[in-house]
Amino acid sequence: MGPVIGIEVDGTAVEVPEGASLLAAARAAGAEVPALCHDDRLSPAGSCRTCLVRADGRIAAACVTPASLGTRVETATEDLRELRRDAVEVIVSALPPRALAADNPTELAHICRSLGIGPETAAGAGGGGGDDSHPFVHLDRDLCIACGRCVRMCSEVQGTFALTLTGRGADTVVAPGTGGPWAGSDCVACGGCVDTCPTGAITEPGPARGLTSGTATGDALTRTTCGYCGVGCTLDVLTSAGAVTAVLPARDGSVNRGHACVKGRFAHGYLTSPERLTQPLVRRDGRLEPTGWDEALDRVADGLRAAVVAGGPDAVAAISSARATNEENYLVQKFMRVAIGTNNVDNCSRLCHSPSAAGLTASFGLSGGTDSFDDAERADCLLVVGANPVEAHPVVGARLLQGALRGASLVVVDPRAVGLAEHADVHLRPRPGTNVALFHGLAHVLLAEGLTDSDFLRERATGLPELTELLADYPPDRVADITGVPAADLITAARLYGRAELPAIFYGLGVTEHLHGTDGVRALSNLAILRGAVGTGRGFGVNPLRGQNNVQGASDMGALPDVLPGYGKVTDAAVRARAREVWGVPVPQRPGLRIPEMFTAARDGRLRALWIIGEDVCATDPDTSQVARALDACPLVVCSELFLSQTARHADVVLPVASWLEKDGTFVNFDRRFQRVRPAVPPPDQARTDFAVVHALAGVLGVDLGCPTPADALAECARLAPVFGGISHDRLDREGAVPWPCPGPDRPGEATLYRERFATPDGRAHLSAAPYLPPGEQPDAAYPLVLVTGRRWAHYNSGSMTRRGGNLSLDPADVLDLHADDAARYGLRDGAPVTVESRHGRARLIARVGEQVAPGQVFCSFHFPASGVNSLTSGHADTVTSCPEYKVTAVRVGAP
Repeated sequence: MGPVIGIEVDGTAVEVPEGASLLAAARAAGAEVPALCHDDRLSPAGSCRTCLVRADGRIAAACVTPASLGTRVETATEDLRELRRDAVEVIVSALPPRALAADNPTELAHICRSLGIGPETAAGAGGGGGDDSHPFVHLDRDLCIACGRCVRMCSEVQGTFALTLTGRGADTVVAPGTGGPWAGSDCVACGGCVDTCPTGAITEPGPARGLTSGTATGDALTRTTCGYCGVGCTLDVLTSAGAVTAVLPARDGSVNRGHACVKGRFAHGYLTSPERLTQPLVRRDGRLEPTGWDEALDRVADGLRAAVVAGGPDAVAAISSARATNEENYLVQKFMRVAIGTNNVDNCSRLCHSPSAAGLTASFGLSGGTDSFDDAERADCLLVVGANPVEAHPVVGARLLQGALRGASLVVVDPRAVGLAEHADVHLRPRPGTNVALFHGLAHVLLAEGLTDSDFLRERATGLPELTELLADYPPDRVADITGVPAADLITAARLYGRAELPAIFYGLGVTEHLHGTDGVRALSNLAILRGAVGTGRGFGVNPLRGQNNVQGASDMGALPDVLPGYGKVTDAAVRARAREVWGVPVPQRPGLRIPEMFTAARDGRLRALWIIGEDVCATDPDTSQVARALDACPLVVCSELFLSQTARHADVVLPVASWLEKDGTFVNFDRRFQRVRPAVPPPDQARTDFAVVHALAGVLGVDLGCPTPADALAECARLAPVFGGISHDRLDREGAVPWPCPGPDRPGEATLYRERFATPDGRAHLSAAPYLPPGEQPDAAYPLVLVTGRRWAHYNSGSMTRRGGNLSLDPADVLDLHADDAARYGLRDGAPVTVESRHGRARLIARVGEQVAPGQVFCSFHFPASGVNSLTSGHADTVTSCPEYKVTAVRVGAP
């Protein structure tokens, strides 16, 4: 908090931050001052004149008048009340009487009641009509007062610019900027307009119909953390009669600050889907049939015992879940190591950000991003690489866009022209699979033009001579030949990053999901090291944008085959000794199987029991036909799921489990913040939390895992892993969010890493001199196009949650983006069915012709498993971590 000043409000002395408005001061003093055009998340407008106060004897609009030292403010005199009353009466005179009905809970109705303004003042005839085309937003034009809050929310916070004010004078109302129905507009359904509307003109339909900024009520309100992407938005969940009625972004959320996206805000309909699993299933005579928990757990326990007898503990494996809580992931890996005696546990970070963990650890010493997003947001140059945060991480995307609109230079590296690329100062579009060459080209320019920090490189880094020698082979012209990026654009981008005072790097799966993904992370990290932009205050390092809600935490908790909680290696005797001290049993010293190795072992007959928790591997993993073969070959497959997924259909036992809105625990977001997760509603029928399921299965096996509650599990993890030593449920309940490392309860978490030294053995940052190597697949005459897969804004992963609600009407089918030149070449029309074939499989999609992808490239998501997209992808994987090469697959397209 910056400097504060003292002023007087209605005779009471208050202190407010320097630069605060008189409205903020009045509210800090407890004065009730209406402000119909104001929202604390927005820039002040001063247009409604309902917040009039007297400051040092002069009438002023409180929302646009800054407080100054010693100002004397009056808010409650009768003449001020009359001025406000007059202003509000003018505003409401054109509204229909229902706007001020006695039971109307809106902000406007409350203000009118406080000023003694009755429904008779609202004399408008109505008849303006409405718009019910959108599943999550309802517009009632008769109630619009043209305050502009929704328009500013859409532009200033969301950055979509989808709304505008149309008409003249008293006929001015909000409307989608496209002029058509709301559902066909650019709206991305963040819900900000609903949250800020003071009159009920924009509301949420469904169970929360009429919900606006003034009506956030319910039988109960639960503060929790979003269970979709890795941003970690704080949400307030309203419930009535044990059911969710609405989900609101918390104004004081540590990351989202009163903002949300369509998934966290609205995509909770899956909770009550009739397809929800509510009791265990076991396979009898080839069919999955309902049963009770006792039989299901006995079946699993018997299968585990049989697997161990037949092949030893390593014949059992588990895929833990990046959707589960930290405490559940901790308990799963403990179960495998204590109850079974194997390190065969992994999680889906293997398929997305395992190259981040390997690359960042090699470069800097720890597996997480280097800086807090709150700090990095202040960067004067944003280098966004292989990520489309506007769609995949909308709250982060919006905040990055606002930084660019405030003047930060923006360099986007992505093959597609989407999201932030539309606002970039420079957009580099490399051929898929050429990242390493591109990053070396940027580094070449930094060195050649003296845009490096020589003191930092001398005192805190190592590997410069080797890198300098390598970079001599990557001048801009050669890099242009490899990547397709014009040399002039490469040089411009390097100069923007190299000359910035506070540069920051954000990257996503477009960097990691490659044959040489770890090399890509390290080559990208080279740029920050060369600039001295890590741990120095002269930049904001390198920050991965995590895809799933707890992909960071699942790895932090040790749900990996080669490390224990806190990333201590299983091969390290001291690490194993500490675990034995806490757990009371020895830990196996041989690293376990990674996910791809599990499937290979199952097909070979070496793996005899596989427990898959919350992952639809038959839909999301590469070369899915081989995954299905592995499951069918494995004698026991157990699946813990919300729905009967494609993976669950191959299982021998299916266990119904709770969703994130039904759990207690914590998540870790993309910038290493631990945050609380709290149950807003109970699981349906017989469904149980993963935490309860692991305990129950251990009990059937005769093993006591200890830590009976999630709070106890995190406390035990803190004893085992010093990096989490100061983190507990009690502390998070008090403080809201704590980043790791946090070594003690009396120590703050380290939001910014490496201020004193790097966590590498020699305490230095390590530059990487790995050469560029081509991707695993290349297009040829038979398969002439390159397929890239990724996410779209309305859905999440395999779509098991987002396809069971209103999101499906916003994005009803999987489409293949292709360039107009390619569409013409292969005789494909926009909106027509298209078949996509690779060397590995076939998929059926709908063609979408446009300019977002370059000629020779196509793009699709993996949100609709029935399309078969992941049957196309190859078995090529990162040579260090086994992360699949989702971003480069050679394909051909044609009519069905």
